[in-house]
Amino acid sequence: MSGPRTLFDRLWDAHDVHARGDGASLLWVDRHLVHEGSHHAFRKIEERGLRVAYPELTFGVVDHYAPTKNRAYIADPAIRQMINTLTDNTARHGVRLYGLDDPRQGIVHVIGPEQGITLPGLLVVCGDSHTSTHGAFGTIAFGIGATEVAHVLATQTIWQKRPKAMRITINGNLSAGVGAKDIALGWIAKLGADGARGHAIEYAGPVVRGLSMEGRMTLCNLSIEGGGRFGLIAPDETTYDYVQGRTFAPTGATWDAALEAWSQLGTDADAEFDRDESLNASEIAPIVTWGTSPEDALPITASVPDPDRVPDAKREKVRDALDYMALVPGRPLEGTAIDQVFIGSCTNARIEDLRMAAAVLAGRTAKVPGIVSPGSALVKAQAEQEGLDRVFMNAGLEWVASGCSMCVGMNGDLVAPGKRCASTTNRNFKGRQGRGARTHLMSPAMVAAAAVTGTLADVRPLLEGRDAA
Repeated sequence: MSGPRTLFDRLWDAHDVHARGDGASLLWVDRHLVHEGSHHAFRKIEERGLRVAYPELTFGVVDHYAPTKNRAYIADPAIRQMINTLTDNTARHGVRLYGLDDPRQGIVHVIGPEQGITLPGLLVVCGDSHTSTHGAFGTIAFGIGATEVAHVLATQTIWQKRPKAMRITINGNLSAGVGAKDIALGWIAKLGADGARGHAIEYAGPVVRGLSMEGRMTLCNLSIEGGGRFGLIAPDETTYDYVQGRTFAPTGATWDAALEAWSQLGTDADAEFDRDESLNASEIAPIVTWGTSPEDALPITASVPDPDRVPDAKREKVRDALDYMALVPGRPLEGTAIDQVFIGSCTNARIEDLRMAAAVLAGRTAKVPGIVSPGSALVKAQAEQEGLDRVFMNAGLEWVASGCSMCVGMNGDLVAPGKRCASTTNRNFKGRQGRGARTHLMSPAMVAAAAVTGTLADVRPLLEGRDAA
């Protein structure tokens, strides 16, 4: 491809092994991440007498079914079988496994970057939709289905049609108490859950450059909730500083060569996108969701929407969502009573997220119960070293091990029917956290504010005079 190029162009073309006449390309896969749900794919290749083609490029992780409590004995035989099957499959094929007893175990989209498995310029796939998280490092990263998982296991390649390119530029300045989760929910609320459908999203602008890697991962993680195929951010010094010294990161002369190559991963100034959108960060307030889709999001200072005041095409959807969520049109969102909180998931369970929540909770007592599940065993250990675990427990919240936990309503980490949860997770669909559960998505700081007030609350007054870094 000649002429000005985007970051997406550079990454796609570098991995395009063969282009078919119908527009599909066979792409080389640099990293394949598998979890407990991969058993169908392993069975498929074994039925055909095949082996994992490149076991050194495949990494197994126990996360979706990982108990966050009582790991010594898993009472549910189905869950025990899922974990044992992954253990057996990875052992048989020579694939590295981060199992329950591994001190590096965690959620796949947390430990991939944490271990340096995720590096700039790569193509990363996993049988999980939030694989888009890894795009924060300047990678192409997306979720795939069971048949595709089998194809990657057997060939280290995948067929894909090239998506369109979209840029979301974020200018201005973030206010206190506003972070990456608010940015993501903000653009999804503005453009809709299908707003970026079929597009590779590049996040750009000074606000994105100012985000930590944790913030960038949160932003890319939520790309698919706005319909995007994946999200990505060009690597820079923030990226390199995060990557350097990690287990699978290059070293010595190889590191110098990698830096030179990574420095070329950017978008040319005059490159064109199929779509260009922008947000003013100064206009973004702490956000909460009110409905059953991530697009159902508003500033905490807003009121519950009135179905009679929305376009006809959306009226029934809004009515249905409000009925499920048991919210009254026109009432302020702030002050809505909640029953419990959850801090965790691949979206918001990294050390920065825990620090933000702890800054709000320190010296205060939660009015409702809740669970705090770090994104990995290493994050858990670091948080304990910093004393964050004591902040959470002193506030009355439960400090547990790493896993997908309440994000997917697993292992008893559930929201009971009709109960309302303030959650740092990525989806608020009906039943996502348990049958009949009512989920409000928000940032870790906002969840902490909900915990200490027992309601949906604006975190900003609670942060005054405190260090939220």
